[in-house]
Amino acid sequence: MSSALLAAQQLVVGYQKPITAPISFQLHAGEVLGLLGPNGSGKSSLIAAITGTARIFSGQLHKAPGIELSHQRQRPVRLKEMPIQGRELLQLCAADKLPLPARLKPFLDQRLDKLSGGQLQFLQTWACMGSGADVILLDEPTNNLDPEGIDSLADSLKHLAPNQAVLLVSHEQNFIDKVCSQVVEVSKNA
Repeated sequence: MSSALLAAQQLVVGYQKPITAPISFQLHAGEVLGLLGPNGSGKSSLIAAITGTARIFSGQLHKAPGIELSHQRQRPVRLKEMPIQGRELLQLCAADKLPLPARLKPFLDQRLDKLSGGQLQFLQTWACMGSGADVILLDEPTNNLDPEGIDSLADSLKHLAPNQAVLLVSHEQNFIDKVCSQVVEVSKNA
């Protein structure tokens, strides 16, 4: 467990009461771990516990000392007026240093409030992935993406820096199969 960037041992999380059954996993640099399970089983709650916004009821969560997390929410906040451009978002997230996927280039000079849901989703997901964080938490990153966007995201996940790892939630079985080096089943607390 000491070499893992993130590790859970019999972890049970929730808010007012436990949601997940005990879950265990280890996430090492270079890995993409997928969380699968039915709606309401606590996959997003597990990510929230990792970020400190949900409660840990039992078990252990270990984060390697000094790791930096980057989190793409399932439903990112979308402001009615967002007068910054895609390029500025990437600069704010320090995600403008790596070569960008071709799919992103048309969004760089557009205001965020003018992008479609899928365009904004892809841009924000790339902002997390390109930020240089050690562990990237992606909650339903394929939401609103068309098939080309899903393929582009899958390709981007294959080209992470060797020191990075990804923990992702997705209902897209084909996507999970394509990008994940390991899959963990999340089930609801009985």
